[in-house]
Formats: sequence, structure tokens, C-alpha cells
Amino acid sequence: MKDAAPLHGTGAPSEWIVRWSHLLATDATVLDVACGSGRHMQWFAGRGHPVTGVDRSPEATGAARAFGQTVMADIESGPWPFTGQTFGAVVVTNYLWRDRMADIVAAVAPGGVLLYETFAAGNETVGKPSRADFLLQPGELLAACRGLRVVAYEDGFLAEPARFVQRIAAIRPSAPVTGQPPRALLKGN
Repeated sequence: MKDAAPLHGTGAPSEWIVRWSHLLATDATVLDVACGSGRHMQWFAGRGHPVTGVDRSPEATGAARAFGQTVMADIESGPWPFTGQTFGAVVVTNYLWRDRMADIVAAVAPGGVLLYETFAAGNETVGKPSRADFLLQPGELLAACRGLRVVAYEDGFLAEPARFVQRIAAIRPSAPVTGQPPRALLKGN
């Protein structure tokens, strides 16, 4: 009998996610994309955030359900299940599907945070993933986040475990206060 493959997304939360979690508003809702068994859902739920995770694996969403709401969906072949919805934070780790990048960024609410960390070009020299389809090219994550205010960005090599990554912490600017003229139109004293 073959042993079942371990669920992805188990273990401790990403150090990058933990490091920038303070950027979230106290009551921010969190979307964890490709949530696996919910390690980041658990992290944010433990801090009082309502969390939603999406993954295509029924085993993963079943495990992650312990920490919040889950949606089982294949976001690579099917529709984006959150069209028109925004979240106070969107979290993505170890996942890249370029056709969904715009949807992921669009899901960040005004004043909300995007925390994203995944493999980058160069990783093919140290392990998997090694296909260019799954490796961010230099500056690609920054380009995807145009329109967000970048708080932190890294692109480089991490020794333990050996991997090349890009990671970003970015905030969508809050919507302007309604009923007030833009600053450029205010007349000085």
C-alpha cells in the first residue's frame, strides 16, 4: 500500500508572513490562496482575523476548515471564485499561476495588504520547482503590484531550505474620503 502524499501547507507559517502580519487592520478579513492545509489560516485565525482559504484539494480544504471558511476550487482551470469580493489581506505562498495574478491583486481591498512569497528564477539550480512556468522572473512580482504601495520586497536566495524567492508586502491605498475635493483643488490660505 502506497503512503499518502503529505498535505502541502503544513508546518509553521512563513517567516515572511509572520514578519509583515502587523500591517493588517485589527478586523481584516484574510484570503489564503492555495491554502493547503491552512498553516497561514491558522496563524491569522489565532490573531482574531476571519479567514477564507481556497485550494483545489479536498483533503487540504478539509484540514484547513478547522481554521475558517474554505472554498474548494481549481483556480487554474476554473473561474476565480471571488469575483467582486475584496479582503483586508490576501496571502499567497509557494504558488504561482500568472493567469490569476491580476485577480489576486484585485482581491486586496482599499487599505488592505498583499503578502506574497514564491519561487523565483534561479530555483532551477537548487531544486523544484524548476520549470520557468512556476518561477517568477526578475521584477515580475513588483510589476504585478503596480498600484499598490510596496512596504517590503526581496528577490534572492535563502539558504534554509535552499531556494530562490521573490516576496512582497504591499498595501492598496485607501479610497479617498468621499465628499471632499482632491487636495490639488484646495485653495491655500
